Amino acid sequence: MLNELEHAAKVVGVKQVRRALAGGRAGRVYLAKDADPQLIRPLKLLAEERGVEVVQAGSMKALGRACGIAVGTACAAVVSSADGAEREQKSKAR
Repeated sequence: MLNELEHAAKVVGVKQVRRALAGGRAGRVYLAKDADPQLIRPLKLLAEERGVEVVQAGSMKALGRACGIAVGTACAAVVSSADGAEREQKSKAR
């Protein structure tokens, strides 16, 4: 399932995923099993509250690699709007 992240419009990181969930743009949320529970628990609860599917990723390193970044990440979300794709392109340009 992590393969979806390679080509989909996505956001990466706790703040971006929280914003995507709050804005109703997140279609699926990925949470790393080895991430700090205090960081990801609120995201998991928000996703469940909003009816967004939560997928457990093997590790932060694997999730980061699937997102195309050189470091691990605690979470990522596939977003359903062009706005999310636009933000992804901006973050890659940095």
